[in-house]
Amino acid sequence: MKENYLKWYSPHLSRDTEMLVFGHAGYPVVLFPTSMGSFYENKDRGLIESAGWYLEQGLIQIYCPDSIDKNSFYNKNIHPIHRIENHNWYDKMICHEIVEKIRFNTPTGKVVMAGCSFGGYHATNFAFRHPGYVSHLFSMSGIFSIKNYLDGFYNDTVFYHSPDDYLHGLNDYELWNMDIALGTSNWDICLDANLKMSKILATKKMEHWLDIRQNQPHDWPLWKEMFPHYLSRIQFS
Repeated sequence: MKENYLKWYSPHLSRDTEMLVFGHAGYPVVLFPTSMGSFYENKDRGLIESAGWYLEQGLIQIYCPDSIDKNSFYNKNIHPIHRIENHNWYDKMICHEIVEKIRFNTPTGKVVMAGCSFGGYHATNFAFRHPGYVSHLFSMSGIFSIKNYLDGFYNDTVFYHSPDDYLHGLNDYELWNMDIALGTSNWDICLDANLKMSKILATKKMEHWLDIRQNQPHDWPLWKEMFPHYLSRIQFS
């Protein structure tokens, strides 16, 4: 399959950032790494290979951006206010430097957001904050609250990056146009988080698929099973 390496200076992050792009054509899928993961993690762990048929057929292109988790949520050497500010800049980078440049690769003008574990948080948070840009959300063993990473600090920026909190008050009609899959398992350490998010979505009458698989831990074999299955939900034209 075709693979491209991209590196550019990000004005939002004030530093260089990197990304791998897989596939030669097709529906754009933004796939985040797990906690503190790099832009090549999903390749190294076999998640890209699990989607090989879709890539080879030219049905999708997968964009794997780098994370800045080490400089945001996991950076205990800076005050929590700076952790969440750094993440806010990351959200802007993803939006303005990646999504706005690739979303018209398909007639819908939208992209797929996907990720595993903490990558599921990134995918979900972006999708709900920018629903007009997102057609599908595939969260695999995701979490939906960032409070545990901020040592009790809480302000408006934290609120608006915690889907568990802000989703209750959102009324953008595009939220109800989104195809949502919440993947987890009965052995998943994030099972409770997904049950809670499913309940929030149900309360808002947002259709979604709570996919609870059996007897698999929070790990890559589970996600490699889920990812190609979820990609089949895309309506290719």
